[in-house]
Amino acid sequence: MQALISKRATTDYPIHPLLAERWSPRSFAEGSIPADVLGSLLEAARWAPSSRNEQPWRFVVVQREDEAAHSRVLETLSGNNRLWADRAPLLIVGIAKKTVSQSGAPNSHAWYDLGQAVAHLSVQASAAGLHVHQMGGFDKAQARIALEIPDGFEPVVTIAVGYLGSVADLPEQLQAREAAERSRRPLRESVFRGKWGETADI
Repeated sequence: MQALISKRATTDYPIHPLLAERWSPRSFAEGSIPADVLGSLLEAARWAPSSRNEQPWRFVVVQREDEAAHSRVLETLSGNNRLWADRAPLLIVGIAKKTVSQSGAPNSHAWYDLGQAVAHLSVQASAAGLHVHQMGGFDKAQARIALEIPDGFEPVVTIAVGYLGSVADLPEQLQAREAAERSRRPLRESVFRGKWGETADI
C-alpha cells in the first residue's frame, strides 16, 4: 500500500501545526467517524463568531452508512467531485440563513459567518486526525430539493470529512493532483499597508 501523503505547508512565518498540516485530500480511508468526534466538529462550528450572534449556519450531516441520503448528496456533486467523494465517510452540506431573524432584513454577513463556522470545524477536524475537503462544485438547486431545504436558506458548500486514504485508491486521473505540491500566493500580493497597492513589508 502506498504511504499516505504529508503536505505540510512551507510557511514564511511560523503557524500552528494544525494549520500547517491542513490540506484538502480527495482520498479517504474506509471507516466511520465516531459519534463523539463528530459531535466535537459540530460543537466547534457552533462556537464560531457571527455578526449579531445570528449564527446563520445550518448543517445537514450525512454519514456513509445512510446509503440513501449519502447517494442523494453525491448526486448533487459536479465534475471530478463525483469521482472521489463517494469514499468519504461523512458529507456535510453547509447552509446559510439569508435573513436576520428579528427584522427579516437580508443578512449580508451570513456567508462569511458560515465560512467561519466551517473553518472552526476544519481546525477541530485536524485536531482529531481528520481531513476536510470543501466543495463549491455542486448543484444548489438539486441539493435544495434532495435535502428539502426551505426558502430563506441557501446551500453554500458540501464538505467531505474522513481519515486520510492512499493516493493509489483514487482514479488514475486524480492521483497526480493529489500528490502535487501545495502553493499559495506570496503575502506581499495579498496584504497592503495603509492603502490598496502599497506593499506591506512585514
